[in-house]
Amino acid sequence: MAKKILSFLFLFTTLWIFSQQSPLSKEAEVSVLTFGPGQSLNDSFGHNAFRITDRNKGIDLVYGYGEYDFDAPNFYLKFARGKLNYLISKHNFSDIYYHYSNSNRTIDEQILNLSLKEKQKLFDFLENNYKPENRRYKYDFFYDNCATRIRDVVKVSTNSNIDFVLPKDFEPKTFRMLIHEHLNRNSWGSLGIDIALGSVIDIEAKPQEYMYLPKYIYAFFDVAKINGNENLVKSSSTLYKKKAEILRSDFLFSPLMVLGIIAALILYITYRDSKNKTSSKWLDIVLFGITGIIGILLLCLWFATDHSATAHNYNVLWAVPLNIFVLGQLFKAQIRNWFKAYLKFLIIMLCLLTLHWLIGVQVFAIGLIPLLIALIIRYIYLLRFYSRN
Repeated sequence: MAKKILSFLFLFTTLWIFSQQSPLSKEAEVSVLTFGPGQSLNDSFGHNAFRITDRNKGIDLVYGYGEYDFDAPNFYLKFARGKLNYLISKHNFSDIYYHYSNSNRTIDEQILNLSLKEKQKLFDFLENNYKPENRRYKYDFFYDNCATRIRDVVKVSTNSNIDFVLPKDFEPKTFRMLIHEHLNRNSWGSLGIDIALGSVIDIEAKPQEYMYLPKYIYAFFDVAKINGNENLVKSSSTLYKKKAEILRSDFLFSPLMVLGIIAALILYITYRDSKNKTSSKWLDIVLFGITGIIGILLLCLWFATDHSATAHNYNVLWAVPLNIFVLGQLFKAQIRNWFKAYLKFLIIMLCLLTLHWLIGVQVFAIGLIPLLIALIIRYIYLLRFYSRN
């Protein structure tokens, strides 16, 4: 108990000393910046940050919680395992404005209706958070990211009771539906996300959980109330408006097109095999090998990482990990009877996947549809072929 009291007193004293060293003037403002989506996948969801301005003190700083810790050892391994720390960043507003405007990304600003004491407290919190020993935090895409940190820092750094009421035209949605708002479902980014993330993101998000996305930070802050009657946001403005761009159609290289061509090739080879009463074993080796490897990777994401969103992933119903272990049968002249039963198992798994999709247990990538159709037809053909031989 004594240690906790001493730790609290040390933290309080540190913050008090810092606030005395960097007091804000009455002209100071605290605002939340919302940056629109960018071109790359990691920019597709936008970004949020705090802006602290005090013209009397020459302060115009931006603090964000989305910087990668590239200096971390085993960066990519930690990223894959969900153990990577992210950093709070601190930049001059002029640099931030140049970067996002040059990238043609909208910049919206909401000036918060805070007292001078609350502004100082939030500024001190950010400065203390930016210290080397405090900068890192364990990132979680849905529950602890650059957007949720904005919400949480405002709540803990102010003396007011903030009520996040529902924005106008609010609609109940799942986490996956909220992701799809930012991505073309027939894109490779959407395909990868829909394959990697499990059924845990097909549950309905609570209203405050919408704020894992930057645009909903803006929407909820816009109507939030302080102590039940005052607006949290004093004023809003658009600092930079995205210019219209000519959008290219990438359908020819989209998942539906590419996987559709692959599926058509599988169906054509299956048709030719049926006519010739044979089996193209090279095709089955490729299919079993690739789906088996994907399935093992999905199991690793499910059980061997700290990612909260990769659990209960029923993509393993088509990317069956066991496929990699039965490959040996395809190299043999005579197939064992258990392999025929295994083919029945694969067909049942694809039927279960369809059922999961229809009743809403998990939503799968639309780009997979041609491939799934080709797989079940191929498995049915192989079962009939091996049953005759």
